[in-house]
This record gives sequence, C-alpha cells and structure tokens, in this order.
Amino acid sequence: MTITEAHTRTYGYTDLPALMALMTGDEKHGPAATSTLDVLWVLYDRVLRVSPERREDPERDRFLLSKGHGPMAYYAVLAAKGFLPVDWLPGFGSYDSPLGHHPDRLLVPGAEIGSGSLGHGLPIAVGTALGLRAQGLDEPRVWTLIGDAELDEGSNHEAIAFAGPAGLARLHTVVVDNSSASHARPGGIAARFEAAGWSVLTVDGRDHEALYAAFTAPHPDRPHAVVARVEPKNA
Repeated sequence: MTITEAHTRTYGYTDLPALMALMTGDEKHGPAATSTLDVLWVLYDRVLRVSPERREDPERDRFLLSKGHGPMAYYAVLAAKGFLPVDWLPGFGSYDSPLGHHPDRLLVPGAEIGSGSLGHGLPIAVGTALGLRAQGLDEPRVWTLIGDAELDEGSNHEAIAFAGPAGLARLHTVVVDNSSASHARPGGIAARFEAAGWSVLTVDGRDHEALYAAFTAPHPDRPHAVVARVEPKNA
C-alpha cells in the first residue's frame, strides 16, 4: 500500500498491519503496541462515540491511552478512522513529526492526554469522570487503556480504590494483560477491581466479539473493567 493509495481508501481491521508497517525507526516498543491492536480497533470501530468531526464535542466519549509507551497501534487506528493523515505515519518518532514515541495531546488529533509514563492514565480518567459529573454531562463515557505492568504503580490502586465507592458508572478501564507485570496479584487482576466494587469481565483480547460483548455489558452504578488477555510479551 502506497501513501497515495492510502488517501483514497476506507480502512478496515485488515489494513492495520500495513499502516503499522509504515512506522519504522528505533524505540518502537512493538510488543506493547501490537498487544493493544484488537482492543483499540473494537473500541474505535464499534463502541466509542467519537469521530474526527466530534473531537471538540462536550458530549463525546473520552478515550485515554495510558499505555502510551507503545503508541503505534493507536496511531494506526487513528489514521484508519480519519483523525490524522496516513502520510504522517512514516515520520513516526522523527524530530519533526507530531507522532512521538509517546503521544502528545497538543500534536496528535484525537489524543485526549499526553501519556507514556506508567500509572497516569487511570487516575486522569477518574478525574475526567468526576469533572464530567460535576458539569452535569451524564452521557459521555470515559475509557482508559492500561497495561498489566502499570498495576505495579501505586497510583492506579488509589484510583481503583476511589472509583468503586464513588460509583463512577461512566468510567471504563481496559487492562491489556500480556503477562509483563512484575508483581502477581492474589486472585488475579480481576479480583483487584472486584474488591474495590467494580464490575469486571475477563476475555480473550484477540476475540473481537468477546471484546465487544464485554465492553457493552451492563454495569449499573459501578465502574467497569475489562481484562483483555493476549499472548505473553516474551513468548
């Protein structure tokens, strides 16, 4: 696929590997990116109420990529959905490209936060959900995607512990589990969220129908977490 062809195409899931292949260079964090690909596609293709035309709409859903140290899949999905030009992709990581190794919300159309440092996305998502509630905006949903290794950071556990009792029902977290966490959790990842009063489902992170069903499952008066299991990082 050439860049010229890309400008005239409508993209589907099968185009994502070709879009990711346009991004070259060092420090790509390939496993971190590919582990999120299916989750990102299902969210942007079937779940999130956001589009390039609605980027400033107060009623839009908010998606916060906390796992920002591996943004290639994120950039590919944003390009496929028209948020950013495909011809930005080959410049990924270069000094004059808006597509850095960590997303910058001031440079990347559609990015809600700058991210990449572990443990920031979920606390920001909690604050976003609280802010929307304070403004009386009851329709927008807040989604954040974190990696299992981010649960090594205490900031996430403070956010988890707060969100459940606060009844942040518009808050959703997807944990992409590629077995890269340093510390095991008694009962597994799902048990940590359940203990704090969250609704939780664990699914195959490559199964699009299972992901969609988990993302859209009812969870009245509680925040919702989906643990998306994928192949181990070092497999």
